[in-house]
Amino acid sequence: MAERLWFWGYALSMLVVALVSPVLGALADIRAIKRRVLIVSTLLCVFSTALLWFVHRGDVMLGLLIFGIANIGFDVGFVFCSAFLVELVPPQRMGRLSGYGWGFGYAGGLLSLALAYPFLAGGFADTNLASYRLSFVVTAVFFLSATLPTFLYLHERAQPRALPDGLTVWRAVMRQLRDTARRLSAYRDLRRYFIAYLLYSDAINTVIVASGIFANKVLDFTPGDLIIYFLVTQITAGLGSVGFGFVADRMGAVRSITVTLVLWIGVVIGAAAVQTHGQFYLLGLVAGAALGANQSVSRTLLGRFTPLGHQGEFFGFFSVAGKFAAILGPIVYGEVTAWTGSQRWAVLSMTLFFLVGLAVFVGVDERRGMAAAQE
Repeated sequence: MAERLWFWGYALSMLVVALVSPVLGALADIRAIKRRVLIVSTLLCVFSTALLWFVHRGDVMLGLLIFGIANIGFDVGFVFCSAFLVELVPPQRMGRLSGYGWGFGYAGGLLSLALAYPFLAGGFADTNLASYRLSFVVTAVFFLSATLPTFLYLHERAQPRALPDGLTVWRAVMRQLRDTARRLSAYRDLRRYFIAYLLYSDAINTVIVASGIFANKVLDFTPGDLIIYFLVTQITAGLGSVGFGFVADRMGAVRSITVTLVLWIGVVIGAAAVQTHGQFYLLGLVAGAALGANQSVSRTLLGRFTPLGHQGEFFGFFSVAGKFAAILGPIVYGEVTAWTGSQRWAVLSMTLFFLVGLAVFVGVDERRGMAAAQE
């Protein structure tokens, strides 16, 4: 079944990210090369996206391979982009900066969708396949153009660490990973947050990846309909990320995330029952706002719980939680679809992840976690 193959391919790419992120994070902290890793991983994503032009009808494995490489590049880059948050502003202002970052990201997503729409509107008809494939090249060029200000103006603020005599870089990396794993046991609230994030991020990632397939297979959305749907969700996601950035600074990140999880539970229950295009568009408005808000504030909370000088390794471990989440959820979704023959049951199964994640998350104490990071 096509859905099962797609979700397994996506999950495997996330497994690679989960394995390499902590190692690269520790290396970046020791050598002070966060910026360089960010640039290399971004270029990997850009060029792999452009290579999707060469995927033709029937090239399923080639398409999955190139997509997987692009996805690895994007997610590794996101880890190091997020790691700069701790260096740029004090904890009290992280919420709004993270919100602005996500807001600009969604604005870029809106523009890229608008640029791609003329190439996708004709759907999968044989006469439109060349234009459809060209949309990947257009997206890659836009992504590269959007990253140039970061490449030019974002500077590495950290300094390389001196290594003891006889200690190689890679031995130092392994030692730091071991020490980080031990340190995490001392950060009670950060550890609990990692577990909760793994659970609720699992469901969010899966719903995002599955939304287009669900709309196409269950509600007969055309590629043009899907572009409009994603445009709608990008708008509310941008507004949600910026708005909740300020909310997190005022009422706290923990309370803000709790609100978004309640919204997400309502979204997946609604998706299981949705019948019309209009209902799905309306649901997309709420899902977009909950998505942007959750992404923005989740990053903010990690920034507040991260000791200065350990951004790469802590955000690398955070990526492990998120990427392992992105492995289990899609597999569950694909298998439930295959067993039941219905994506409605598959999307409803995500409710369990949200409920358990919320139950774990309510025990996180934000003030205590920030105090531990400052110590």
